[in-house]
Amino acid sequence: MNRILGVIDRISAVLSRIAEAVTLILVASMIYEVVARYVFGAPTIWAFDISYMCTGTLFVLGAAYALKQDAHVRIDFLAQKLPPALRQKIEGGVFLCLLLPIFIGLSWVATGRAWRAFVEGEVEMVSPWAPLMWPFYSMLALGLIALTLQIFAQGCRAFLGRSRSDFELEA
Repeated sequence: MNRILGVIDRISAVLSRIAEAVTLILVASMIYEVVARYVFGAPTIWAFDISYMCTGTLFVLGAAYALKQDAHVRIDFLAQKLPPALRQKIEGGVFLCLLLPIFIGLSWVATGRAWRAFVEGEVEMVSPWAPLMWPFYSMLALGLIALTLQIFAQGCRAFLGRSRSDFELEA
């Protein structure tokens, strides 16, 4: 089990590095657009598409890593009053019985959407640039799959009553 959870954590870390690279692409493309538009008077037709695709991609690719690092926002004023063992069981139940099935479904739908866009050669219909959509949909599906795996890992850790650092020390 420790090895599986470690692999899931490494996948989340790798995807967070990809999200960092996507952030650089987003910043560079926006700087290019601003210079092209206001200095040369020649706006691009692709800047808007790149900006929403990069923003969506970096958000979903970084979500699993944020969960791994426990960096998400939570309101736990009630949970703080519960005994730690009960709190962990409730958290494990929420992760494994509530969130995991939902994100399995979302991952399934996103993967099917990406595949359909690839097979059909789908392009963005409202954009003058008309980029292919399957790379964007594929990144969203990949991020959702990684988040689903990380939800599984966090749920298992909660049920086992161990923190992420306990597993990292044993791996």
